[in-house]
Amino acid sequence: MATLKELKQKISSVKNTQKTTRAMKLVSTAKLKRAEEAIFRSKEYAKKISEVMREISTKLASVNESVNLRAFSKINNVEKIDLIVITADKGLCGGFNIQTIKQTIAVIEELKEKKIKIRLKVIGKKAIEYFKFVGIEMYEEVIGLSASPNYERSLEIIHKSYEDFVNGEIDNIITIYNGYVNKLTQQVYVKELLPIKPIEVEVNETHEFLEVEPSEDYETILETLVKKYIEYSLYYALLDSLAAEHSARMQAMDAATNNAKEMVHRLTLDFNKARQEAVTRELIEIVTAIEAMKK
Repeated sequence: MATLKELKQKISSVKNTQKTTRAMKLVSTAKLKRAEEAIFRSKEYAKKISEVMREISTKLASVNESVNLRAFSKINNVEKIDLIVITADKGLCGGFNIQTIKQTIAVIEELKEKKIKIRLKVIGKKAIEYFKFVGIEMYEEVIGLSASPNYERSLEIIHKSYEDFVNGEIDNIITIYNGYVNKLTQQVYVKELLPIKPIEVEVNETHEFLEVEPSEDYETILETLVKKYIEYSLYYALLDSLAAEHSARMQAMDAATNNAKEMVHRLTLDFNKARQEAVTRELIEIVTAIEAMKK
């Protein structure tokens, strides 16, 4: 059994750890509030632009409209894709990063079975370190963007993929990230950005679509919309991932603080028990010595 001095040192060490985890929880809570405000301001726009693009794709498909834009084309033979993965630059956030990495591995294995080539673009230090460790080749590595989402910097990443898609070098763009649901829940999303799939409509189902009127700048307008759509889709994914990261870290630090509290309680019980045993042993020795002197 540990000595009283050792138990006292352990209690002090765990209490210091508890103070650290409590402080980290408070920091994550404050950061989460700001991240929530950012995604709430952006969520409706991201949702609406996605809906608009799918409605346009559905409308074009329903009227068999001929558009020379690959973003609205049906690509039957997919040979190569861009897989954009977003994780955090830091740890101490529970299973936040590993959930995204596991989903990415599953998607990679599925694509390899279909003989599809993958260009892996990784945003976030944690995923980069993991893929380097297991020997998975990465096409592009980005550090610092997931911790501090920047619209202009995200444009550089998505524009390269978009240009290659338009030129036929790749056939699809997929994003994988762990998104924010609420303060207690995160969800891993796998989203195909391009080509834009039409909405699935039942035969007898009525659905209101956007009216698309042909004009001289018809394709120019659509191309502009597609660019806005993919640009904001990646930027929103970064904002969503950051909020989820702070949420996961807040939960992890809260659990660590509670565990430290329980450990302090157990160690304190052990300390009191050991001290009581030491006092009892000393009393027995004193009584024994007194009885020996009487003889």
